Amino acid sequence: MTANSYLTGIASQAILRDEEKASVHRSITTLQTRLANYFGDQIGQHFVFGSFSRGTILPRSMDPQSDVDYMVVFADVGLQPQAYLDRLRRFAEAQYVRSEVMQSHPTVVLELNHMRFELVPAVRNWLNCLQIPRKGYGFQKWQDTDPNGFNQTLSNANQVYGNLIKPLVRVMKYWNATANYPFESYALEQHLVGQAYGFLGLVASRQLADYFFQAARSLEAGWSAPQWKQDAVNRLKHLASTAQSQERFGGSVEAEATLMRILPPVRDLLRA
Repeated sequence: MTANSYLTGIASQAILRDEEKASVHRSITTLQTRLANYFGDQIGQHFVFGSFSRGTILPRSMDPQSDVDYMVVFADVGLQPQAYLDRLRRFAEAQYVRSEVMQSHPTVVLELNHMRFELVPAVRNWLNCLQIPRKGYGFQKWQDTDPNGFNQTLSNANQVYGNLIKPLVRVMKYWNATANYPFESYALEQHLVGQAYGFLGLVASRQLADYFFQAARSLEAGWSAPQWKQDAVNRLKHLASTAQSQERFGGSVEAEATLMRILPPVRDLLRA
């Protein structure tokens, strides 16, 4: 097995299977109905955004923190973010009495059996721009957001680079999960999509492994990051470089074994 075939196998496993995807869609439909019945004209839009809408969400078996982001746009304005978070929390507690509900960051987390939902309150400002609670301000400040603007950016990059950017994102998010999340998931996606992959976009024989090795080289934890994050990134860089060298000199078996240290086989993860 080559490095590319191993990485391609990981990427193919990092997709919601039909049954899991259908279950999530049923939960979304139920959530939409319950929100409409509970809030009525108190809310305007409400919709899925984030990794589920982009097709880069991982199965919970590969990322225990995998979740579906759902935005709820309230019709009234002028209140502090915490007031809207309290509304969503009361809704979730009333409508999902058997599920775990908590506030985490500027969202309300609804933990279902098969998937976690993060409910994000939003309002529109006088320019009709969407705003959500800003992290790190005690949920008392707003920030502008374009919840689905990144979707097109990702799609464009994926098309330019031979439909290999979405698989790359899923592989790298799997590494991030196994490494105890040195990067916030959305920030990692933005970084990967924003890379200039240069000549790879012009090479007909480009492979997922080429993008993976470049992506690994491009990551930086930052000088102020905790030591464990720097160690995780340095380990990725070292092992990815080792695997690339091994394969370049004909050691495909050795390269696969090295990649397994970065990206363990999913079957091993399930047994753990």
